[in-house]
Amino acid sequence: MTERYLGVIGVAEALGVSRHAVHKWRTRYPGGSEQPFPEPDVEVDGAPGWRADRLDEIVRWRESLPGRGAGGGRPSLARQEYLKAAMARGLDRDEAMRALATFAVEFPEMTEPELCAWLVGKFRG
Repeated sequence: MTERYLGVIGVAEALGVSRHAVHKWRTRYPGGSEQPFPEPDVEVDGAPGWRADRLDEIVRWRESLPGRGAGGGRPSLARQEYLKAAMARGLDRDEAMRALATFAVEFPEMTEPELCAWLVGKFRG
């Protein structure tokens, strides 16, 4: 049976960021640093791969970075798409963020990018 791994693009898509962000994190937070990016499970011709079941570990790593949630910065691509769709449906930014927070509590097993994609689909469908 073939084993499937997430590459840099797969991790980036799951987190709602660019592949460049994942490359930057791996460079900025190497093994041995204070907060190392999770090491890949496999490398093929120099390309890293992580088991899909480690995605939660990568999400927790990202959420633990200093300064996260302290304001500032650009929202993830998934959140940007969600906010655009919510505003097109008549919600203002605060209402959309409250709705997202409510769904995050109701569906704790879903990551924010997954919630955003699901909600965008509900808006369009």
